[in-house]
Amino acid sequence: MSNLIELYRDLILDHNKNPRNFGELQNATKSIEGVNPLCGDKLKLFLLLENDLIKDISFIGTGCAISVASASMMTENAKGLDVNQCLELYAMVHSMLIGKDEIDVERLGKIMALSGVKAYPSRVKCASLSWHALKQALSTNQLTASTE
Repeated sequence: MSNLIELYRDLILDHNKNPRNFGELQNATKSIEGVNPLCGDKLKLFLLLENDLIKDISFIGTGCAISVASASMMTENAKGLDVNQCLELYAMVHSMLIGKDEIDVERLGKIMALSGVKAYPSRVKCASLSWHALKQALSTNQLTASTE
């Protein structure tokens, strides 16, 4: 178990130091700002949607290592999915982060690295910020999302 925890920690650190899909997406069809007032994490999520398919996705912002790593993992996993698949993925991740329901470990893959945050309630909001922003962007016309 100790090796798995170390692997998860290393994965989070890597995504924090080298976030994937970081930068403003110039041809975005939708964007949303997200904020976690508790920790001070802020991000802006950019989506290029075509026929309900996420053709491209990126983010900019600042935050703690968990927040940045989660956003990086989220963009990697959302790219290429359709809206319904993304909303299903959001639901699975949300359940994992709050320690609810059975977790489809195979489906979540490397996102499981974030599963340890459920032991730290204040960190759940850090890990879920980008996911809340994604859900809001796909299901509403709101321009901001919050963990509150």
